[in-house]
Amino acid sequence: MRRVMQIPWSSRRSHCMMGMTKLWFSLSLQPLASILQFSSLTQTQNPSNPPIALTKQVFTTLLQSCSSYPNHLKQIHALILTTGLSIKNSLITQLLTNLTLLGDMSYARQLFDQMHKPRVFLWNTLIKAYVKNGIFTEAAFVYRQMHLLGVRPDQFTYTFVVKACAELPELWAGSAVLAHVVKYGLEFVAMVRTELILMFAKFGELGMADFLFETMVERDLIAWNAFIAACVQNGNAGKALALFRQMNVAGIKPDAASVVSAFSACGQLGCLENGQEIYGIMRKYGIVCNIIVANARLDMYVKCGGIDMAEALFEDMPQRNVISWSTMVIGYSINGESEKALNMFSRMQKHGVQPNHVTYLGVLCACSHAGLVNEGKAYFSHMVQSGNKNIRPKIEHYACMVDLLGRSGHLEEAYNFIRSMPIEPDSGVWGALLGACTIHQNVELGQHAADLLFEVAPDIGSYHVLMSNIYAAAGRWDFVDKVRLRMRKRGVKKIAAYSSVECHGKFHIFYGGDRLHPESSEIYEKLEDLLREVKSIGYIPNTSSVFHDVDIEEKEATLNSHSEKLAVAFSLINLRPECPIRVVKNLRICDDCHSFCKFVSKTTKREIVMRDKIRFHHFRNGDCSCNNFW
Repeated sequence: MRRVMQIPWSSRRSHCMMGMTKLWFSLSLQPLASILQFSSLTQTQNPSNPPIALTKQVFTTLLQSCSSYPNHLKQIHALILTTGLSIKNSLITQLLTNLTLLGDMSYARQLFDQMHKPRVFLWNTLIKAYVKNGIFTEAAFVYRQMHLLGVRPDQFTYTFVVKACAELPELWAGSAVLAHVVKYGLEFVAMVRTELILMFAKFGELGMADFLFETMVERDLIAWNAFIAACVQNGNAGKALALFRQMNVAGIKPDAASVVSAFSACGQLGCLENGQEIYGIMRKYGIVCNIIVANARLDMYVKCGGIDMAEALFEDMPQRNVISWSTMVIGYSINGESEKALNMFSRMQKHGVQPNHVTYLGVLCACSHAGLVNEGKAYFSHMVQSGNKNIRPKIEHYACMVDLLGRSGHLEEAYNFIRSMPIEPDSGVWGALLGACTIHQNVELGQHAADLLFEVAPDIGSYHVLMSNIYAAAGRWDFVDKVRLRMRKRGVKKIAAYSSVECHGKFHIFYGGDRLHPESSEIYEKLEDLLREVKSIGYIPNTSSVFHDVDIEEKEATLNSHSEKLAVAFSLINLRPECPIRVVKNLRICDDCHSFCKFVSKTTKREIVMRDKIRFHHFRNGDCSCNNFW
C-alpha cells in the first residue's frame, strides 16, 4: 500500500499563501477568472487543501484590481456579504467609490442606503458622483436627506452641493444652501466661496457674486479666474478686463484660463489693443499657447475686425480643431469676405474635419451677406437630408435662411419657408422677416410679422422700433404714433444707441447728441470740418434715416450728431494717422452714417472698421466691404 506523506499545517499554510500571491498577480490580467478562482478556493472541502481566508486585505486587493469592471465589483460585493465582512465600512466605502466612478449610480445608491451611519466622506462621495453624472436634482435631494439626519457637512460637501444648485432651474435652493454655509462657518473657505460666486453669476446675480468675491479674505487664482469668467459670461466684459488688470497688480500670476477669459472679454468689447496687450502678458509669463488659448485669441481677432491677424494666426497654428475652422468661417462671413468663408469651408472638408452646426451657421451667414440664395439653399438642404445629428438644422439656422431669402427680396418665399418649418418659429425667425420687410419697405407683411412677434416677445423694444420705422418710411405717421403709444403702455423701452472706441487702452462711449465727453468741443469742431469736406465731394445727408415727423433741417441736425459720427471724429483727433479707426455700434449702423463713413475714408485716406449688431463694415477709399448689400 502506497504511503501518503502528511504535509504539516504550517507548510500547507505557506503553500496557500504562495497560491494567493500568484492569484493576486493574475488579477490585473483576468479579473473575472480570478474572482471565480477565489470563490472556489474559499469553498473547497478538501482537508489537505484548506480554504483561503478572505480577509479585509484580500478584498482590498480585489477591489483595486477590478475597479474598472462594474459587474465584477458586484460579484465581489456578494463575496463580502457571504464572509460577514459587510460590516466593515472601509470595504463598502472602497466599493461605493469605485461604483460611483464608473457611473453605476443605481447600485451605488442601494449600497449606500444599506450602510449603517455612513460617515460624511460617504455622503460627499455620493453627492459628488451625482454631480459628475449630471444628476443634479438627486444630488440636492441627498444633501437634504443628510441635513435632516443631522449629519454635519464639511467644506467638501458644499463644494459639490453648490455645483448641483447652480444647475437647478431656480436659485432658491442655492440661496438656502448659502444660509447653511454661513450657519456652519464655512463661508470664508476659498473653494466653497468660489463655487458660490459661480452659482450666483450663472443665475445672472452678478451683484451678489461681486459681493462674495470682494469680501473674500484670501483670493487665489481659481477665485480670480472664476469671477473673471463669470463677468464675461454675463456680458460685463469691461468688469472682466478690470479684474484681470487688478489680478496682475495683486501679484497673482495668470494662467491659460485667465487669458482665455480676457481674450473673450476683448472680443465682446471689440478692443484689439487690449487683446494685444494680454497676448504680451501671456508671453511674459510663459503661458503655453495650447489649442484652447489659440482658439480664444483667434476668436478675439475675428470679433475685433482683425481678420488679417486672425488669418495669420490660423495658418501658424500647429494644431487645429473644428472650433478653429468654424471661427475662421464665421470670421470671414461677418467681415464681408463671403467667398473666403465658403473656400475655408471647402478646405476644412478636404482636411477631413467634420463641420458642426456652428460651422454651417457661418456658411449660411456668408451666403446671406453676399446674396447667394441658391448656394444657401443647397447648403441648408444638405443639412436636412444628411441624417447627421451634428448638423441637423436648429432654430438659428432657420432664422438665417429667412434672413437670406428676405434680404435678397424673396419675402413671400421667406414667409412660406417659415410656415413650412417642422419646429415652432421663435422671435428670432419672425424678427428676421420683419428686418427684411424694413429693408424692402413691405408694410403689409411687416405688420403681420410684427403682430406675431408682439405675441411671442412683447417686451423686446427693437421689434417695436422696426415696425415703427416701416410705418415712418411709408409716411404713415398715425401708425407710428400708435406703436409708440403701445410701447409706453407696456413699459417697453427703446435701446439707446451708442458707439464705442478704444484709444490708448481706454474705452470711450458716445451717445447720439452726446456733449458730456471731456473733448466734446473739439469733437464737434472736427465733425463740422468733416461734414464740409465730405459734402464737397458728393455726400448728401440721408434724412430718410430719421424716423420722426419733423422738417428737413431738424432731421439733418439729428443725423449730424449720431454716435457713429462722434466716435469717428474723436478717433481722427486722437489716433495716429497709420492706425485704423475701430468703432463698435450696439445697434445696426444707419444708412446715413454708412454713407458718411465711406466718404470720410476717401477724404482722410483712413481705414474705418465699424462693427454693428449684425456684421463688420470695412471702409477703405470710399468703398465698403459689404458692397452696399446689408
